[in-house]
Amino acid sequence: MNDVIVIGAGPAGTACAKKLAENGFSVKVFDKRAEIGAPKRCGEGLSEASQQFVGRIPERCIAQKIKGARLYAPDGRYLDAILSEGGFVLERKVFDKWLAEEAAKAGATVQANTFISDIEKDTRGYFVGVKGEFLGNEFKEKAKVVVCATGAESPLRNKALGVFSKVNLIDSCLQYEMTNVDVVSDLIHIYLSSVLAPRGYVWVFPKGDHRANVGLGIIPQEKKPKAYLDEFLKLHPEISKGSILEVNAGCVPVGGMVKDMVANGFVLCGEAANHVNPIHGGGIKEAVMSGQMAADVIAECLKKNDVSKKALSKFNDIWWKERGDHLKRVEKLRETLEKLSDGDLNDLVDALKPEDIIEFARGAKLSVLAKVLMRKPRLVSIARHLL
Repeated sequence: MNDVIVIGAGPAGTACAKKLAENGFSVKVFDKRAEIGAPKRCGEGLSEASQQFVGRIPERCIAQKIKGARLYAPDGRYLDAILSEGGFVLERKVFDKWLAEEAAKAGATVQANTFISDIEKDTRGYFVGVKGEFLGNEFKEKAKVVVCATGAESPLRNKALGVFSKVNLIDSCLQYEMTNVDVVSDLIHIYLSSVLAPRGYVWVFPKGDHRANVGLGIIPQEKKPKAYLDEFLKLHPEISKGSILEVNAGCVPVGGMVKDMVANGFVLCGEAANHVNPIHGGGIKEAVMSGQMAADVIAECLKKNDVSKKALSKFNDIWWKERGDHLKRVEKLRETLEKLSDGDLNDLVDALKPEDIIEFARGAKLSVLAKVLMRKPRLVSIARHLL
């Protein structure tokens, strides 16, 4: 019997597996994709400071180093928010595979192209293993703890804990990787507009010489993301003249973080628990931290030979204290911004400083934004939501 089975070899799953393996536990990681990291489901941005959690990222995983973000108001004016530590636009297909390699080097067994169809319980109500299929061969595998790190679209989390993503708390996303485009390459570009991207934003993330990820996330509705992205491209001939090398689509949770992430012999982490920054949808850092926190608690429980829900619930306490309460503040910011018109967003360019934008994305200094909004009587009630 394995100590732990991890379902999903994204950043949360491999971070969890690596830490457990480093502590001497037997770990198997199963991923449904034929190639770990592909297809990518991400704009691929990451702050350089995230390396304190992720580890030193090899150059081969980095497509472009960036110094910050250019945030555009609907009228075209912009603020340049420069990060003190800088950041990266990654090659996620290389990056995710590197994370999986690191987990394997630590002692975990990683297996791609493996579909896990069910999680099995014993007569006590403990989760004790999985049922799956690898290259046409069905199998069952036992473990003392099952970790679900499948992302936000797997039914397994619903089966185990009744967790699902509410339609009003996910963004529908579409992204093109494009070449022969002209963009400032050392900044990521964020376009805010309630018309062009309702509840979300358009992004252009440079990936080197005349190459970029161009995409958007919007609240799901009758009008599809492609129609919005087409409208954005029409307004930007310097981008629309390019060619599309790759198309990526999917859904990203922008709220609804799971309160209770454990059951007897079972832990939910990463995007499967909606551990995503609600304002920009970035999930790599949150996934790694979530997986590592889960690993710490699981290791402690295995050493005590107690993997009950009560023992594993320490993960709930730690994650909410370290990340959850912070991300709830960021969610308040997202809820506030989605209520603003394009005119309101234009006004913010004059009223805010670049450093304010950086702090807001971190869930800090929201009172600054509240004070700005309170200058307009009709926005007072919206501003109070931030406080």
